[in-house]
Amino acid sequence: MATYPELMHTALDATDARGLAEFYRQLLGLRYRPGDEPAADGVGDDADWLVLVDADGRRKLAFQKVDVLPRSTWPDEGIPMQLHLDFAVPTLDELQRHKKRAEDLGATLLLDRTEEEGEPLYVLADPAGHPFCLLVGKA
Repeated sequence: MATYPELMHTALDATDARGLAEFYRQLLGLRYRPGDEPAADGVGDDADWLVLVDADGRRKLAFQKVDVLPRSTWPDEGIPMQLHLDFAVPTLDELQRHKKRAEDLGATLLLDRTEEEGEPLYVLADPAGHPFCLLVGKA
């Protein structure tokens, strides 16, 4: 018997579950759980729950389709982050590279804190508006 529950994955709401899953799949080098892959013909994809796994098949992220999702207005107070993901990279050069990759995939920059010596980071929003951090650190 397990002493504690084990985290299966983090689930993100999205009005376009496939689009957001694709963003994170490409950003993080993940793959779909068997059966969650896009339709081979690209037609008829009405996915409302998708799971991304790592190379060993461990669940990492899940995406749930919702009809309405107000975008976070963070750092303004209107609608808070609610939840965010932190991704560590080893160096400032890698931080710059991954920020550009994220933006090329559809992310938008919310905050640049790269001048801070202790923990340089960027806060970006994914295409659905969920904030996430790219920072120099260890996972």
